Amino acid sequence: MTDQHKKLSKFLSLVLRHEPQAIGLTLDAQGWADVDEFIAKAGAHGKPYSRALIEQLVRDSDKQRFKLSDDGLRIRANQGHSIDIDLALQPVEPPASLYHGTATRFAGSIRRSGLDKRSRQHVHLSLDRDTAVKVGSRHGTPLVLHVRAGEMHAHGIAFYRADNGVWLTDAVAPQFIDWPARG
Repeated sequence: MTDQHKKLSKFLSLVLRHEPQAIGLTLDAQGWADVDEFIAKAGAHGKPYSRALIEQLVRDSDKQRFKLSDDGLRIRANQGHSIDIDLALQPVEPPASLYHGTATRFAGSIRRSGLDKRSRQHVHLSLDRDTAVKVGSRHGTPLVLHVRAGEMHAHGIAFYRADNGVWLTDAVAPQFIDWPARG
Protein backbone atom coordinates (compact mmCIF):
# COMPACT_ATOMS: atom_id res chain seq x y z
CA MET A 1 0.00 0.00 0.00
CA THR A 2 1.42 3.38 -1.00
CA ASP A 3 1.83 6.21 1.50
CA GLN A 4 -1.03 8.05 -0.21
CA HIS A 5 -3.28 4.99 0.13
CA LYS A 6 -2.32 4.69 3.81
CA LYS A 7 -3.35 8.31 4.38
CA LEU A 8 -6.65 7.77 2.58
CA SER A 9 -7.27 4.56 4.53
CA LYS A 10 -6.65 6.39 7.82
CA PHE A 11 -9.02 9.17 6.80
CA LEU A 12 -11.67 6.62 5.83
CA SER A 13 -11.19 4.98 9.23
CA LEU A 14 -11.49 8.33 11.02
CA VAL A 15 -14.74 9.17 9.26
CA LEU A 16 -16.37 5.73 9.53
CA ARG A 17 -15.28 5.00 13.11
CA HIS A 18 -15.14 8.34 14.87
CA GLU A 19 -16.08 11.53 13.02
CA PRO A 20 -18.53 11.22 10.12
CA GLN A 21 -19.59 14.78 10.87
CA ALA A 22 -16.08 15.96 9.87
CA ILE A 23 -17.26 15.80 6.24
CA GLY A 24 -21.01 16.09 6.88
CA LEU A 25 -21.60 12.35 6.42
CA THR A 26 -24.43 10.52 8.16
CA LEU A 27 -24.07 6.84 9.07
CA ASP A 28 -27.11 4.64 9.56
CA ALA A 29 -27.75 2.84 12.86
CA GLN A 30 -25.43 -0.02 11.85
CA GLY A 31 -22.60 2.29 10.79
CA TRP A 32 -23.14 2.05 7.03
CA ALA A 33 -22.44 5.01 4.74
CA ASP A 34 -23.44 5.41 1.11
CA VAL A 35 -20.26 5.02 -0.97
CA ASP A 36 -21.19 7.71 -3.52
CA GLU A 37 -22.10 10.15 -0.75
CA PHE A 38 -18.78 9.46 0.99
CA ILE A 39 -16.86 10.01 -2.26
CA ALA A 40 -18.63 13.33 -2.91
CA LYS A 41 -18.29 14.65 0.64
CA ALA A 42 -14.66 13.53 1.02
CA GLY A 43 -13.87 15.13 -2.35
CA ALA A 44 -15.40 18.40 -1.18
CA HIS A 45 -12.89 18.25 1.71
CA GLY A 46 -9.90 17.69 -0.56
CA LYS A 47 -9.76 13.90 -0.22
CA PRO A 48 -9.77 12.24 -3.66
CA TYR A 49 -11.61 8.91 -3.56
CA SER A 50 -13.17 6.84 -6.31
CA ARG A 51 -15.24 3.68 -6.16
CA ALA A 52 -12.23 1.69 -7.49
CA LEU A 53 -9.96 3.17 -4.79
CA ILE A 54 -12.44 2.34 -2.03
CA GLU A 55 -12.73 -1.23 -3.31
CA GLN A 56 -8.94 -1.46 -3.31
CA LEU A 57 -8.66 -0.07 0.25
CA VAL A 58 -11.25 -2.58 1.48
CA ARG A 59 -9.57 -5.47 -0.33
CA ASP A 60 -5.96 -4.60 0.57
CA SER A 61 -6.41 -3.52 4.19
CA ASP A 62 -4.09 -5.75 6.23
CA LYS A 63 -6.42 -5.41 9.20
CA GLN A 64 -9.61 -5.72 7.14
CA ARG A 65 -10.95 -2.58 8.81
CA PHE A 66 -13.74 -1.98 6.29
CA LYS A 67 -16.57 -3.88 4.67
CA LEU A 68 -18.62 -3.17 1.57
CA SER A 69 -22.25 -4.24 1.51
CA ASP A 70 -23.09 -7.19 -0.73
CA ASP A 71 -24.36 -4.81 -3.42
CA GLY A 72 -21.26 -2.60 -3.10
CA LEU A 73 -23.30 0.55 -2.48
CA ARG A 74 -22.47 1.01 1.22
CA ILE A 75 -19.34 0.84 3.36
CA ARG A 76 -18.68 0.61 7.09
CA ALA A 77 -15.87 -0.02 9.55
CA ASN A 78 -15.83 -3.55 10.95
CA GLN A 79 -15.10 -2.45 14.55
CA GLY A 80 -13.32 0.19 16.59
CA HIS A 81 -16.08 2.78 16.69
CA SER A 82 -16.15 5.55 19.27
CA ILE A 83 -19.57 6.65 17.99
CA ASP A 84 -22.76 4.86 18.92
CA ILE A 85 -23.62 2.32 16.25
CA ASP A 86 -24.99 -1.23 16.31
CA LEU A 87 -22.90 -3.68 14.30
CA ALA A 88 -25.72 -6.23 14.82
CA LEU A 89 -23.22 -8.83 16.01
CA GLN A 90 -24.59 -11.85 17.81
CA PRO A 91 -22.89 -13.18 20.95
CA VAL A 92 -20.65 -16.17 20.24
CA GLU A 93 -18.60 -18.50 22.40
CA PRO A 94 -14.97 -17.37 22.35
CA PRO A 95 -11.91 -19.60 22.36
CA ALA A 96 -10.47 -20.36 25.79
CA SER A 97 -7.67 -17.84 25.31
CA LEU A 98 -7.48 -14.45 23.64
CA TYR A 99 -4.83 -11.71 23.77
CA HIS A 100 -4.82 -7.97 24.27
CA GLY A 101 -2.00 -5.81 22.97
CA THR A 102 -1.31 -2.54 24.75
CA ALA A 103 1.65 -0.46 25.88
CA THR A 104 3.62 -1.07 29.06
CA ARG A 105 2.77 2.42 30.32
CA PHE A 106 -0.85 1.29 30.85
CA ALA A 107 0.08 -1.69 33.04
CA GLY A 108 -0.68 -0.04 36.40
CA SER A 109 -4.16 1.05 35.39
CA ILE A 110 -4.95 -2.36 33.88
CA ARG A 111 -3.72 -4.18 37.01
CA ARG A 112 -6.11 -2.05 39.10
CA SER A 113 -9.17 -1.86 36.84
CA GLY A 114 -8.77 -4.43 34.07
CA LEU A 115 -9.42 -3.62 30.43
CA ASP A 116 -12.06 -1.00 29.74
CA LYS A 117 -13.45 0.02 26.38
CA ARG A 118 -12.77 3.69 27.20
CA SER A 119 -14.03 5.79 24.28
CA ARG A 120 -14.62 2.76 22.06
CA GLN A 121 -17.67 0.54 21.98
CA HIS A 122 -15.73 -2.60 22.95
CA VAL A 123 -12.44 -3.95 24.23
CA HIS A 124 -10.57 -5.49 21.28
CA LEU A 125 -8.95 -8.91 21.64
CA SER A 126 -6.79 -10.93 19.26
CA LEU A 127 -6.82 -14.63 18.54
CA ASP A 128 -3.02 -14.80 18.51
CA ARG A 129 -0.14 -13.28 20.38
CA ASP A 130 1.64 -11.95 17.25
CA THR A 131 -1.31 -9.75 16.33
CA ALA A 132 -1.48 -8.45 19.90
CA VAL A 133 2.23 -7.55 19.75
CA LYS A 134 1.60 -5.51 16.58
CA VAL A 135 -1.33 -3.72 18.21
CA GLY A 136 0.65 -2.96 21.37
CA SER A 137 3.59 -1.69 19.33
CA ARG A 138 1.43 1.08 17.88
CA HIS A 139 1.08 2.55 21.38
CA GLY A 140 4.66 2.26 22.65
CA THR A 141 6.62 -0.62 24.16
CA PRO A 142 4.24 -3.56 23.67
CA LEU A 143 2.67 -5.49 26.50
CA VAL A 144 0.68 -8.60 25.61
CA LEU A 145 -1.89 -9.80 28.10
CA HIS A 146 -3.44 -13.26 28.06
CA VAL A 147 -7.22 -13.10 28.58
CA ARG A 148 -9.04 -16.18 29.87
CA ALA A 149 -12.01 -15.64 27.56
CA GLY A 150 -13.48 -19.10 28.02
CA GLU A 151 -13.63 -18.56 31.76
CA MET A 152 -15.23 -15.15 31.28
CA HIS A 153 -17.83 -16.67 28.96
CA ALA A 154 -18.58 -19.34 31.57
CA HIS A 155 -19.34 -16.46 33.97
CA GLY A 156 -21.92 -15.06 31.54
CA ILE A 157 -19.81 -12.38 29.88
CA ALA A 158 -20.72 -11.83 26.21
CA PHE A 159 -18.24 -11.94 23.36
CA TYR A 160 -18.68 -10.93 19.74
CA ARG A 161 -16.57 -11.55 16.66
CA ALA A 162 -16.28 -8.70 14.16
CA ASP A 163 -16.30 -9.45 10.45
CA ASN A 164 -12.51 -9.01 10.36
CA GLY A 165 -11.92 -11.59 13.12
CA VAL A 166 -11.32 -9.19 16.01
CA TRP A 167 -12.92 -10.43 19.22
CA LEU A 168 -14.95 -7.88 21.18
CA THR A 169 -16.30 -7.65 24.72
CA ASP A 170 -17.42 -4.84 27.00
CA ALA A 171 -14.66 -5.16 29.62
CA VAL A 172 -12.15 -7.60 31.07
CA ALA A 173 -11.90 -7.69 34.86
CA PRO A 174 -8.40 -8.02 36.34
CA GLN A 175 -9.06 -11.57 37.61
CA PHE A 176 -9.36 -12.83 34.00
CA ILE A 177 -5.98 -11.41 32.90
CA ASP A 178 -2.71 -13.36 33.02
CA TRP A 179 0.40 -11.22 32.96
CA PRO A 180 3.64 -12.13 31.17
CA ALA A 181 6.39 -13.55 33.36
CA ARG A 182 8.97 -10.98 34.40
CA GLY A 183 12.47 -11.87 33.51
